[in-house]
Amino acid sequence: MEDEKKLWRGIVNAALFLGVMALTFYAVLYGQDPKRIWQSLSQISPLSLLLAAALGVFFVSAEGCMIWYLLRAIGGRSGLFRCIAYSFIGFFYSGITPSASGGQPVQLYYMRKDGNALSHSSVVLMTVAVIYKFVLVVIGLSMLLFWSKSLRAHLGGYFGLYLLGLSLNLLLVVVLVCVMAAPMRIRGLVRSVESFCTRRRLLKPSEERLRKIDGFIDGYRDALGFLWKHPVSVAWVVLFTFVQRFSVFLLAYVVYWGFGLTGTDLLTIVLLQASVYIAVDMLPVPGAQGITEWMYAGAFAEVYPSAFLMPSLYVTRGISFYFLLLLSLLVMGVVTIRNRRKRTGENGR
Repeated sequence: MEDEKKLWRGIVNAALFLGVMALTFYAVLYGQDPKRIWQSLSQISPLSLLLAAALGVFFVSAEGCMIWYLLRAIGGRSGLFRCIAYSFIGFFYSGITPSASGGQPVQLYYMRKDGNALSHSSVVLMTVAVIYKFVLVVIGLSMLLFWSKSLRAHLGGYFGLYLLGLSLNLLLVVVLVCVMAAPMRIRGLVRSVESFCTRRRLLKPSEERLRKIDGFIDGYRDALGFLWKHPVSVAWVVLFTFVQRFSVFLLAYVVYWGFGLTGTDLLTIVLLQASVYIAVDMLPVPGAQGITEWMYAGAFAEVYPSAFLMPSLYVTRGISFYFLLLLSLLVMGVVTIRNRRKRTGENGR
């Protein structure tokens, strides 16, 4: 029964992802002149495409490096390249599930298959997730405090979406901090809300749901203990997360440079790309498809000449999401084949 539920859940997620992708492609290609688009795309430097792809690969691989670094500090077994594979697998499942909810559970599955303790794997992944959200909030608040006027001017009507995205990320960080600092109180509060919803028949009674709630709270409580015990390691991961985040923001400038355009400085383009990521990060759409493309077009409308705006979107989004998604699928396929061969070899002994 559980396997059947997982199968149907996977089918629904795949159908939703493909449906949203089809609508997104239709929206960004509708009304465009293919000949004009191709003429603009043909002007981009091949070197810039290679650099942009390298930045995208670094962005995903950097998370794997952080997983390996923290896992080693806590006594895990996986090597560096295996941890980088976990990161690509997480990227793929995060990209095809709403609110990027599918990445961590699948990463946890593969880490456990490789002999890492469940407690160690959970603490490492939760620590990486907390630091990622924390860094995103710091960047977003800094932009709001020190670059607000320019941000409003470039985003226009999308500024409200930026505030919504930043607020949702900030709220999540506050909730996670509360869970870490006062797990018993949060557990009692959540259970009270769950009980109220059950009595009002808004939710069906479910022991599995209660176990998931307890597991979530216990996991972040353990992550707090890890943070306190390894302050130096955590500090390095925070710094490296800033580097990781800015690498994918820098990708947008590499594309701009690749078209041979001038007039907008590097910092402006990097911060605009950051604003797009912050705005769409928490939206319940697989890969934030659709809204990311529309917001990019609005944010960069005054940066690119009209002939280059949509081509820049195709290249930037194509490399930073779809290319990495396909590469992640390839990595996952290689890992799956190797795991099967390993099991076959062990069974044949």
